[in-house]
Amino acid sequence: MSKASDRDDLAQLLEPLVRAQGLDLEHVDITPAGRRRVVRVVVDADSGASLDAVAHVSQAVSAALDEADLLGGQSYTLEVTSPGVDRPLTLPRHWRRNAGRLVRVRRGDGRELTGRVISAGDDSAELDVAGTKTELAYADVAKALVQVEFNRPAASGDAGSAPTDEEA
Repeated sequence: MSKASDRDDLAQLLEPLVRAQGLDLEHVDITPAGRRRVVRVVVDADSGASLDAVAHVSQAVSAALDEADLLGGQSYTLEVTSPGVDRPLTLPRHWRRNAGRLVRVRRGDGRELTGRVISAGDDSAELDVAGTKTELAYADVAKALVQVEFNRPAASGDAGSAPTDEEA
């Protein structure tokens, strides 16, 4: 069985277990580590993934992996985690969960912009780019990443403090 096939089978098995805990399955990865495999399961929710929720998912996933034997009896280490700040924004829910956050976007045509997410819908997000509301269709995004801010503006909705547009 190929790696992609393993991941797909694993995702199909785990999706209902993760959803039952009120979380979304964001990513599954299987990597070799000597004689073992590392099974990395990334989960998230609109309100974030609490430690308790991650622990419950970890127990359910471990039991399901042992029962289903998708890994062919090979030993594995299970890691269940929430996504880091370096996760690209690829789905509408990623954009929604990052409302108020600063994002750097590279468009499909190579132009870049940086703005604060105001809102996110099914097909596009609205950003504040240097005080100007900018509609950004997800189809036009090649890559989008949340920017780490050490002095993030107050949650009062002060989106007007976004840096200038950096379109090239």
